[in-house]
Amino acid sequence: MVREAAGRLVIGLARGSPADWLAALLERVAPWRPGSLAALTYHRVDEPAARPDLLPTLLSATPASFAAQVAIIADRYRPVSLAEVVEAARQRTRLPERAVLVTFDDAYRDFATNAWPILRAAGVPATLFVATSFADDPRRRFWWDRLWHALRTTAREELALGSGRVLPLVGEADRVLASRELGARIKSLEHEPAMDEVGRLLGELGVREAPDGDPAVLGWAELRRLAAEGVTLAAHTRTHPLLDRVSTARAVKEIAGSREDLQREVGPAPAVLAYPAGAAGPAAVESARRAGIALAFTTRRGGNDVRHAHPLRLRRINVGVRTGRPLVRAQLVWASTVDARRRRSGSGAW
Repeated sequence: MVREAAGRLVIGLARGSPADWLAALLERVAPWRPGSLAALTYHRVDEPAARPDLLPTLLSATPASFAAQVAIIADRYRPVSLAEVVEAARQRTRLPERAVLVTFDDAYRDFATNAWPILRAAGVPATLFVATSFADDPRRRFWWDRLWHALRTTAREELALGSGRVLPLVGEADRVLASRELGARIKSLEHEPAMDEVGRLLGELGVREAPDGDPAVLGWAELRRLAAEGVTLAAHTRTHPLLDRVSTARAVKEIAGSREDLQREVGPAPAVLAYPAGAAGPAAVESARRAGIALAFTTRRGGNDVRHAHPLRLRRINVGVRTGRPLVRAQLVWASTVDARRRRSGSGAW
């Protein structure tokens, strides 16, 4: 309990000016758990104003902030590849001390232009989880980006919900809050009604789909180049449905099909999955098992000892644009010490 409280205190303090000093102190004195893995989740690395057409809350870091985080990972931790994690889980062997896995979800284009050059220069391996139907058509947009484009460009200053609640749309702050509330409502629905609701909202906002422009995600030619340069590509389903919101048969097809697409277009793909939006309820986990997945990552925050962790419910640490280097460091320490120890002892539920 004392260690857990200390970990939470450091994470809280990590937003202040002495944060780097505190994180460095904790890195020196923390009781590192042998064999523990801390996996980081990123989505986009870019300047905030670079792609106003994409949902701003999925921005994980600016290039400068990301470079600072990668420098710490390379200097203070042991970056590991997905292949090392798979092998350690299969053989039930320990990973190196301070093992960190860097992952990116959704295969946005800025991974290739901004994130990968920084990672490659630092010698830090990366895993890119690809929703493969979007690679077939890089101009296709994820539903949350389509909705954001409509909220950002609509001439309306409010949106009435069926419950009588009215969402103001006057400025960008209002529109970000609206996107969060509407996104939560959409995710609560079964998949097909959810997509119908996105279409309905776009119609009500009176905005056409985003015009053709720079693709939002990476196409197959770019993905093949990244794979040749050392990026590990793994499944993120084909169309990015929440796997608990579709039938088991469809979920299995989405997972297995994503891996088949990668194998056809790029080459051998690991039997590894990142659940879309981290949705890893019992039905999603069972679908991953039926699709032949050996390891699957959620977005639940925490660390893992892959020798003992549930292989289809591995935890990750999500990085947001406001996280910053000190909080990343603090969370890596917490995941690799307090949380990994708690889960190994059985005091933390999987």
